[in-house]
Amino acid sequence: MSAAGSGLGPALEAVMERVAVTAEAVGPRFPLYAAPDDGRWTTTGRGSWTGGFWAGLLWLRARYTGAEADRRAAAACTARLEPWVAADTATRGLILWYGTAPAGYDAGAAALRTRAARAVLAAHDRELGLVPWGDALGGPRLLARVDGVPGTVPLLAGAGPQGVAAAAEHLHRHLDLCLGANPAAKAPAAKAPGVPAPGVQAPAVLTPALRFDAGTGWQPCADPPPGWSRGRAWLLLAVADALVRPELAAAGPARAADRLDTVTELLLAQGAFPVPAADDARPDGPLDTSAAAITAVALLKLARVPGPRAAQCADRAGAILDRLVARHVSGPDSGRPPGMLLDGCYDAGKSLAVRHELVWGDFFLALALAALHGVVDITRI
Repeated sequence: MSAAGSGLGPALEAVMERVAVTAEAVGPRFPLYAAPDDGRWTTTGRGSWTGGFWAGLLWLRARYTGAEADRRAAAACTARLEPWVAADTATRGLILWYGTAPAGYDAGAAALRTRAARAVLAAHDRELGLVPWGDALGGPRLLARVDGVPGTVPLLAGAGPQGVAAAAEHLHRHLDLCLGANPAAKAPAAKAPGVPAPGVQAPAVLTPALRFDAGTGWQPCADPPPGWSRGRAWLLLAVADALVRPELAAAGPARAADRLDTVTELLLAQGAFPVPAADDARPDGPLDTSAAAITAVALLKLARVPGPRAAQCADRAGAILDRLVARHVSGPDSGRPPGMLLDGCYDAGKSLAVRHELVWGDFFLALALAALHGVVDITRI
């Protein structure tokens, strides 16, 4: 990759060392976000929706170091995710895909992933055409949210032909709802990423969450807001996950692959690069480096899809990673623990952890850097 190559090696080393420091600090708990001044983590006992990213980080470190002790630590953390298999939440995709996929061929992780795939398939609502958000994390159950799509798509696809069909339906139903319109079925002519296709109008805003009401149907939710940075990033990642899997790219509605290609162009056209504001409505507010890291991983996956867009996606991913490493990852002389991805925003509306290190931001940065250096095959995670 031309834009981000060997120069990012020290960043990968620092990020992996940060994983070791974090593991020592949090013990059997799960890190959530860390204060930007001293790197002290706020933790959870069960992991919440982010637990899989911590397990995934431990697996990435294990594959980076090759140390048996690191492998055992990753396996033990993944085993602690088991209670989430039966939880009623679409975030099982985030928890149980990203908590197991980086493990490669580890038997325990593979078995847990298989159980999770079957459980999520059983939760697929054929009438609604998706896996509902669920009530395990509180709030109404019948929601469609963009963060219930990434992870869920590849997880479902591992449940055989029925799982592939459910994964495609889950993805395309969210595209219908969150984009507000069915994009043109015919693929646009080859263009640079970020340029809308002729005759295809991008929606003014992406709707990150909708609630189903038996009387009125699907209605937009106020939170997350339409300008939420991770809305675009999560949806782009889910589309990329489908495009790198031929069985998924071809599943779903007529000309599904063409539709996914068109949606990709629309999302790239709307994206703010290299690091977006946490909320488009607050351009002078906090940034969200975690959204940028998610986007970089999505672009690296899109760069593996043959076609004229591949090289441009690789270059754009490189530009994002270069910016994150140069301006937002703490260095050895920063007065902070090195290897922290700073300026992540957990929740701008609630002023919660708005300039912090976020465990999922760390995970996606580490995944992107590990992929660039041949530690993992990003199309399998």
